[in-house]
Amino acid sequence: MEKLKPKLFSVMKTYTKEQFVKDIVAGIIVAIIALPLSIALALASGVTPERGIYTAIFAGFVISFLGGSRVQIAGPTAAFATIVAGIVAKNGMDGLIIATLMAGVILILMGLFRLGNLIKFIPYTITTGFTSGIAVTIFIGQIKDFLGLTIVTDEPLIETMDKLGAVIRFIGTINWQAVIVGMVCMVILIGWQYLPGFFKKIPPSLIAVLISIGMVKGLKLQVNTIGDLYTISNKLPGVSVPAIRLNTIRNVLPDAFTIAILAAIESLLSCVVADSMVNSRHRSNMELIAQGAGNITSALFGGIPATGAIARTAANVKNGGRTPIAGMVHSVTLLLVLIVLMPYAALIPMPAIAAILFMVAYNMSEWRKFLHLCRTAPKSDIAVLVVTFVLTVVFDLVVAIEVGILMAAILFMKRMSDVTEVEGWKNIDDEDDQDSMSLRELPPNTMVYEISGPLFFGAADKILQITTDEKLNCLVLRMRSVGSIDATAIHNLEQLYEDCAKKKIQLVFSHVNEQPMHAMQKSGFYDKVGAENFCPHIDDALKRAGDLQ
Repeated sequence: MEKLKPKLFSVMKTYTKEQFVKDIVAGIIVAIIALPLSIALALASGVTPERGIYTAIFAGFVISFLGGSRVQIAGPTAAFATIVAGIVAKNGMDGLIIATLMAGVILILMGLFRLGNLIKFIPYTITTGFTSGIAVTIFIGQIKDFLGLTIVTDEPLIETMDKLGAVIRFIGTINWQAVIVGMVCMVILIGWQYLPGFFKKIPPSLIAVLISIGMVKGLKLQVNTIGDLYTISNKLPGVSVPAIRLNTIRNVLPDAFTIAILAAIESLLSCVVADSMVNSRHRSNMELIAQGAGNITSALFGGIPATGAIARTAANVKNGGRTPIAGMVHSVTLLLVLIVLMPYAALIPMPAIAAILFMVAYNMSEWRKFLHLCRTAPKSDIAVLVVTFVLTVVFDLVVAIEVGILMAAILFMKRMSDVTEVEGWKNIDDEDDQDSMSLRELPPNTMVYEISGPLFFGAADKILQITTDEKLNCLVLRMRSVGSIDATAIHNLEQLYEDCAKKKIQLVFSHVNEQPMHAMQKSGFYDKVGAENFCPHIDDALKRAGDLQ
C-alpha cells in the first residue's frame, strides 16, 4: 500500500550541495515565471492582484513541503479562474474562503481514505471537454481588456455568455491604443520561442509586461493599468476566518466539491507528467493531502484555490529542480517580491494581462486533442466531449462535470448491457457441423443457456427473456463468462427460479465465478437453489440434469 509520507522526507536522505544549488536556481526562475501569471490569474478570477501572489506563496510552500511529488509546483491556475470569479460574484470573498476551506478538507479526506486512484475513473473526454471549455471562457473574459472596451452594466457580468454579449454591444468603445499594446505583447509572447537559446531562458511574459509598461508610460498612452482599477498592497496578510453560517455552507458546497475534484485531477495529471520527466513515481494519496492542506492555508491567508501547475512544474524540471526544495524556494522568492516589488505591479497595463491570459487559454485549450477525439472517438464519447465543452462555456463547470459524468455513466452502462448476452444452446446435426465432436449431448428435456458479460441492473432484464417450457425437466445456466453480478440481477434470477419451481423445472448453475458466487451466497439465493445444483463444470451440470430425469 502506498505510503502517506511526503516526498521531501524521502529525497533528503540522499540530498547533496550540488542539488541544493540547482534547486535554488530552479526555484528563482520558476518564481519569475509565476509572478505575472499569478497576478493575471488573480485578476481573471475576479480578485485583487496580490491574492494570486498569496496563493503561490502559502499554498505553493505547503504543497511542496507535504506533497507526494519530487518536483510539483503549485499555485493559482487557469482552471479555477471561472469558478472563483463566479463564487466571488455570488457569495463574496467570504464565500470563496469557506468554499476553499471545505475543498481542502475534502481533499485531505480523499487522501486519507486512499482515493487517489479513483481519479482515473473520470473519463478523458470529460477532462478534455471542460479544459477546452475553461480555455474558451478565459479567452472571452479577456476580450474586454485586450480591446480596451468601456462596458457599463447595471450588474456585474458573471456568466461567459453575458460577457460575450456585452463585448458585442460595446464593441464601438474600442480603444486602439490598448489594442496596440496588447498586440505588441502577443507578438512577444508568440515570437519569443523562436529567438536564440539564451533568450529562451527569460520568461516571455516578464518581457511583455516590462515592454508594455514602457510603452504606456513612455508614450503616455491612455490605457488602463492594474493601478487604475485595483488597490494593490504589499503587506503580508494575516490569518482571517469568516463567520461560517449554515446557509453559506449550503450555497457553496457544490462549488467546494468542484474545486476539490478539479484540484485533484489537475494536480495528479501534473504529477504524472512530472514523473515521466524525472523518471520518478509520485504518491497520489499524499499529494491529495498536501493539496488539501495547501488550499486550507491559502484560504486562511487570503489566497484563492491552488493546484499543481503543469507549465511551472515543467519549467522547474527543465531548470534543474529535482526535489521539493525548489518549490519551497519558489514560494520564498515570491514572498520577497511581494514585499519589495508589489507596488510596481500597479503599472502593468490591462492589455498585457489579457495577452498573457490569451496565451494561457491557448496552451490549455488542447484543441488538437479535441479535434482528434471528434474525428476518431466513438459517437457516445464525442457526445460526452461536446456536451461537457458546451455546458462549461454556456453555464459553468459545476453543471458541466455533473452532466458529463452522468452521461458517461449512462452510456457506459448501455455499452456494458449491449455486450451481455443470454443465448440458448442449439441442437446441431453431426452431418451439418465439422466440429460436432466438441459438442455435448444434452439429456432429454434439458435446455442450456450461456450467459456472457457482466450481469448488472442495465442488463439484468435479459435473464427474464429466458423461456421456460413446461416440457422441460431442467434448465442449466452456464456462467463461466460472467465476472460480476449485482442485486438487480440476483433478484431477476430469483424470479426465474420461482417461475421454474412453479413449472417443476430444476434450475442448475454451471461454473459460477467468485464474485457472483459470493453475492448469491450472501443473498441466500445459493441456499434456496441448493448446493447440489451449483456445478463447477458444464459436464457436471449436464450429468446433474441427467440424474434428474
